[in-house]
Amino acid sequence: MGTSLAIQQGLEDLLADLHYARRGQALGRLALLAYCDVKSWARQAGMPDIADGATRMFTQTPCICREDFLSNIDGLIATLERHQKSYQKINGEPSTA
Repeated sequence: MGTSLAIQQGLEDLLADLHYARRGQALGRLALLAYCDVKSWARQAGMPDIADGATRMFTQTPCICREDFLSNIDGLIATLERHQKSYQKINGEPSTA
């Protein structure tokens, strides 16, 4: 797992974008972030399981209703937040959650 500052900052930016889009229920923006940005970040961070999970959200089991999609996004956000906390522990930073 990569722990560089750029990867950590990329995750923080990504989470901020996801939270903002989620609050506004901007489904198109959430789809773009999950399918493109989360996959890109996960690959750079050496986390293919997250990248594959983001891909599967759209290719293997696409949602048929808004609530399912938002539930999947919430799960993705929770996963990314767990990784953010692990980065903070590694770098000795106080938790902002």
